[in-house]
Amino acid sequence: MKEKLTVIIPCKNERLNIRPCVLSAKLVADEVLVADSGSTDGSLDIVREIGGCRIVEREYINSGNFKNWAIPQATHPWVLIVDSDERVSDGLAREINALLAEGPTRDGYHIYRENYFLGHHIRHAGWGADKVLRLFRRDLGRYEGESDHAEVHVRDGNVGYLRHRLLHYTYWSYDQYFRKLHRYTVQGAQNKYAAGKRASFWQMLLAPPLRFLHCYIFRLGFLDGLAGLQISALTGMSSFIKQLRLWEMEHRLDQPDPEAEHAADQSRHAA
Repeated sequence: MKEKLTVIIPCKNERLNIRPCVLSAKLVADEVLVADSGSTDGSLDIVREIGGCRIVEREYINSGNFKNWAIPQATHPWVLIVDSDERVSDGLAREINALLAEGPTRDGYHIYRENYFLGHHIRHAGWGADKVLRLFRRDLGRYEGESDHAEVHVRDGNVGYLRHRLLHYTYWSYDQYFRKLHRYTVQGAQNKYAAGKRASFWQMLLAPPLRFLHCYIFRLGFLDGLAGLQISALTGMSSFIKQLRLWEMEHRLDQPDPEAEHAADQSRHAA
């Protein structure tokens, strides 16, 4: 008997993504569970129009926290997490359906992603080797880490790999990129600071260019043309900003509040 699968789609204001995401999920899902965190752009109206989906809603704290809330609400014993900017490819759908029909031999499966930047397929700069653990037994897998880059951990470590890929349409514009960069660098720096790490001169000086060279030269980012150059540079910049935020947490001086001082002076004079 084929194993039953719930596809969980986290969502907030994904009007331009939610329809193709849900339709691709239906290629494999016995249940589509849309976990929404306060959409106001009509995303849920689209989900209801498509039909055949269950919707749950709660506020968003971070990705790992939100998905860990959604996972136990899945009806079926197997779960596939598909972000709104991702699509289940036809090849991946066939592979997952065959796997569930035959009976999985592992408790979780890594899936490689085919990544797109501003609409361009990126094959190098580390993006071609990008993989995520997204298909797993509902009761054995949970996200670990308090950030938007938390990853799934399967309790017994019995995991494998699928051959076909998720399509990942990340960053259609630089406005989208910089909004996410702000959130990611804040969370990344906060986690490092909580772990006892601090900014250093050498990390601030050397980490950004080394990250750029790693992506552009050693991970062959130059083969993706100007898009690869941009991605490699942005990777180095992200590393630099995390160091800046770490330094800020330890060394920033609070801006004086002259209005508070003025009010205190007035209070003293009145007394």
